[in-house]
Amino acid sequence: MDQKPSQFLRFMAELRDERIQKDPMRFRENLRRIGRVFAFEISKELPFHEITVATPLGEKVMQAPSQEPVITSILRAGLPLHEGLLSVFDRAENGFISAYRKHDETGTFQIKMDYVSCPDLEDKTLILCDPMLATGSSMAVCYDALLEYGTPRFTHLVSVIASQKGVDYLRQKLGHRNCTLWVGSIDPELTSKSYIVPGLGDAGDLAFGEKLQD
Repeated sequence: MDQKPSQFLRFMAELRDERIQKDPMRFRENLRRIGRVFAFEISKELPFHEITVATPLGEKVMQAPSQEPVITSILRAGLPLHEGLLSVFDRAENGFISAYRKHDETGTFQIKMDYVSCPDLEDKTLILCDPMLATGSSMAVCYDALLEYGTPRFTHLVSVIASQKGVDYLRQKLGHRNCTLWVGSIDPELTSKSYIVPGLGDAGDLAFGEKLQD
């Protein structure tokens, strides 16, 4: 997103701040607030049509969305971001994907999916969100899995923080698709375990508590 100074950058700063991160409720709320900002920006790219609204004193021609998007998130970290998007697109259909990294003894990993729930996507606008875009593999794998539910007219990929490597990977994998990638910040590095630097840590753990490792 455009980084012209705005309240959005305060939300981003609080999300990264290790002191504020100690309050999981505040962390989740900042993800929701960032999701709302993304939703308003994405709404500017959607088709609208004129409607006539009856008021107590007359009528007014207004603009309304021509079609509601389908919001799909990658569990579990994507839930607060999803809620923020849904609070703006409050009539949207919803999809959910359970995806995670499965590491082997060498430290490399594959993306595994246990669960996909999604409405028909044919000729609709898809919003696919995941707070952290590290290597880009999870987003690309989940996008391909969603094509089993139809081919979207257009897809908006949403991440709060991305690595440059992840952005480049998605451009390579999905650049030929009708997609736009929305990110709040692009960070320069990845660790050997594919965590974004400076990033913010593990978004899922910060939002919902630490999980047992495989």
